[in-house]
Amino acid sequence: MPETTRFRSSQDVVLPDDVTDPLLWRAAYDVAAAHQPDAAGHCTSLLCAGRSAPCEPMDNARRAMRLARGARRAEFRETRDRTARDRRRAA
Repeated sequence: MPETTRFRSSQDVVLPDDVTDPLLWRAAYDVAAAHQPDAAGHCTSLLCAGRSAPCEPMDNARRAMRLARGARRAEFRETRDRTARDRRRAA
């Protein structure tokens, strides 16, 4: 039977101390690793078809990594009168 376990680059990375959502942080790390720019400044992922870096998936991965960290979540807890729409805009 073939090996079905796939290797993810996030498996070898030590989580930062302030990560409150390890699953989100590791998934975002894997996306960021797959969308690194080449020497010419274009995304190397086939999904981006050579778009200039940083591409949209890289931007979203960076945002998700920030959201997975405790400091960002604490900021939202402090501002209870904000609407969900305001929180999305701030993120």
